[in-house]
Amino acid sequence: MLKESKHKELVSCVGWTTADELYSCSEDHQILNWNLPTSETSIVVKLPDDLYPVDLHWFPKTVGGKKQAQAELFVLTSTDGKFHLVSKAGRIEKSVEAHKGAVLAARWNYDGSALITAGEDGQIKIWSKSGMLRSTLASHGSAVYSVAWGPDSDRILYTLGRQLVVKPLQPSSKVIQWKAHDGVVLKVDWNSVNDLILSGGQDCKYKVWDSYGRLLHSSSSHDYPVTSLSWAPDGEVFAVGSFNTLRLCDKTGWSYALEKPNTGSVFSLAWSADSTQLAGACGNGHVIFAHVVEQHWEWKNFIITLTKRRTMQVRNVMNDAVDVLEFRDRVIKSSLAYGHLVVATSLQCYVYNARNWNTPLIFDLKEGTVSLILQAEKHFLLLDGAGLYIFSYEGRLISSPKFPGLRADILNAQGISLSNDTIAIRDKSDEKVILLFDTLTGKPCGDGKHLTHKLEVVEIALDQSGPSNDRKIALIDKNRDLYLTSVRHIGREPKICKIGKTLRGDLFVNHGVTIIWNDAANILCGIQDNQLTVWYYPSIIFTDKELLQKTLLTKDSSDFSRAPHILSFVGTLVTLRRGDGSLVYSNVLPYPALLHEYSASARWEDALRLCRFAKDQSLWACLAGMAMANRELNTAEMAYLPRVQYIKFIKELPSKESSLAHMLMFSGQVQEAEATLLQAGLIYQAIQVNIDLFNWERALELAVKHKTHVDTVLAYREKFLQRFGRMEMNKRFLQYSEGVEVNWEKIQAKIEVELSKEREKAANVSVRTSLATRR
Repeated sequence: MLKESKHKELVSCVGWTTADELYSCSEDHQILNWNLPTSETSIVVKLPDDLYPVDLHWFPKTVGGKKQAQAELFVLTSTDGKFHLVSKAGRIEKSVEAHKGAVLAARWNYDGSALITAGEDGQIKIWSKSGMLRSTLASHGSAVYSVAWGPDSDRILYTLGRQLVVKPLQPSSKVIQWKAHDGVVLKVDWNSVNDLILSGGQDCKYKVWDSYGRLLHSSSSHDYPVTSLSWAPDGEVFAVGSFNTLRLCDKTGWSYALEKPNTGSVFSLAWSADSTQLAGACGNGHVIFAHVVEQHWEWKNFIITLTKRRTMQVRNVMNDAVDVLEFRDRVIKSSLAYGHLVVATSLQCYVYNARNWNTPLIFDLKEGTVSLILQAEKHFLLLDGAGLYIFSYEGRLISSPKFPGLRADILNAQGISLSNDTIAIRDKSDEKVILLFDTLTGKPCGDGKHLTHKLEVVEIALDQSGPSNDRKIALIDKNRDLYLTSVRHIGREPKICKIGKTLRGDLFVNHGVTIIWNDAANILCGIQDNQLTVWYYPSIIFTDKELLQKTLLTKDSSDFSRAPHILSFVGTLVTLRRGDGSLVYSNVLPYPALLHEYSASARWEDALRLCRFAKDQSLWACLAGMAMANRELNTAEMAYLPRVQYIKFIKELPSKESSLAHMLMFSGQVQEAEATLLQAGLIYQAIQVNIDLFNWERALELAVKHKTHVDTVLAYREKFLQRFGRMEMNKRFLQYSEGVEVNWEKIQAKIEVELSKEREKAANVSVRTSLATRR
């Protein structure tokens, strides 16, 4: 804040043109231009003496990565009931009579196709971008002080006395209205990235809501009414202004910092597009500037702190060594994982290796508004307003996936996930769909079909280890249930299995990551029923779902308080952020990760030795599942207490095909088991599989199709019905039983012939294999 104010009267509104340039409007009828790099201030225009500005909003700069032709324009509202379209040079292009009394708020929607105004007369109106009235959305008896667009520009949020109202643009859609404060609500904001609503009022409180009007956080009472508040564009933090008060808060509501500048009331707050700078319009004629600093990143033995806008400090806690990293431009986003620090400034990207902090790799960025950085072991993802890009740690652009309807400006960490070979993105146009892309090509995975769930998906996470054809994705749907499925599923529908329920039992749906994969092993961590839950081997759901519960670790949530979210899961350490902002750490045993390593390298003897040493039932359950998934029957027999008899039966089967089919049946993959037997020419065995599972119609269908063992199916069916004292009612079975004689002696003889053929065939294969080996 300057020593002397540049404006002579109250400053009513501010707005950024670029990350380095700000416009401010005051009741002294002047619009000033503030140039931050040069610290210069100049008068843009002197407004007419009867024009008292209330609010301003710049036309959106870009839509879908393309620059707008009208971007050098802003809307300015005034106390005389008009709004004005003003050029960057200060020329009033158009003035429109909009309301009776002051126009208290005006906002462009996200693509600049519409403008909404709210007035002292209680009316809310929608205008075209050229200033033509489209509709009067609402009309009330009291003033509407603040208004905001919903993330998709299809709903409007506005204040109405002590209440908040969410009104869809579609006339038939339901309006949501609720009492929000004990005093008049003065300001609202709605973030497009996290879909959360902010409100502040005369009751001296600020509150965070979800889009359904459920309260997520309520502050304690301030000394004075909350006169301004604003979300940072990336949705990570927000700012609150009051009399001589400026506060920075996390998206969950708790406060990072409280400043008490001599400003009078802060009437308007505006963030720069890169979410690093804040400007405030002050009641005493000042314009206040603030920059977000003191951010922390942790990974293994390194702690990195953003000490100034262009300076980071790296501390190695093992030897207390300190490195200072200097940047040419302001730091916007940063990420630390997998032995690399990635820093995006307003113009460049720096990639540091944790083994050497002195020589970063540097490359230029197209756009200086990076909103998200995600890292995998081999590469990282940058997200900005124009799109998303995959870079190697050597700075080479690998790919840039594109798809219809991509809105990079509203993607966040819950809606996008990265692994070494796959990118998963929640489709904003249909939230039941997860788009899957190959990282190397940027093209859709496999056969190009994307993953579709039965409900809207709210969070996704790709596992980080293992081969690409075994890649799994965990997803949480609208019911807060956790599912697991495979990414690569060419030619068949993916099997989506439920592995957890009611993840995070409270309302904090959008506040942070609730599931995360370990960085080195496919172990999943999540918050389930307000407990920290670790799935040591979640893929066991595809092998034996009854064993899933035995592979879980649950920790009481009393240490984590209300609404924790997970920051990282590195090695054996889980880092969580509690609802009050404090960090807590929780350890998991190192043995499951070792078991994953032994399984991946087929070291089954070592795996058995580890389980005997650890004497932990969850490890034995994991080993049983891993052994069956890898067709390792000897190890499975030792680990599987409940299924030993069946595993022995599988081991004693004469042919490899029969053995494989029964292992598939063991995992519940009946169709795959049948297909394996039919492909090997083992028709009777395929029929018998269906008889054993009481799939009578399928068994008869196979027998009729292959003209064999029709009498076998009828005989077993007759025996089954006799046991329950039932009569045959199925028309197909009645039809075939008329012309087929059931003779158990003949059937037993036929079965024995089939089995001896299979044994003979298996023996011949074994002999040929041994001869080939000798040669």
